[in-house]
Amino acid sequence: MNPADIEARIKAALPDAVVTLEDLTGTRDHWKARVVSTAFAGKSLIARHRLINAALAEELKGPIHALTMEVLTPEEAAD
Repeated sequence: MNPADIEARIKAALPDAVVTLEDLTGTRDHWKARVVSTAFAGKSLIARHRLINAALAEELKGPIHALTMEVLTPEEAAD
């Protein structure tokens, strides 16, 4: 899957997100995503992951086989 498409889906759900993607296998189906957004403030890690999973629900059924996430608020990312 094209990384620009993944980023666009995440940004559609979290407009202020800063998204960094890494193709872990070179096959465009195993990704590591670092997402920084104010939307994560006050949310648990599982709630943050659920936001990303919801944004990529269709993609996770097929073109994305595996997704590792680092989900941070801007303050956490600055530390």
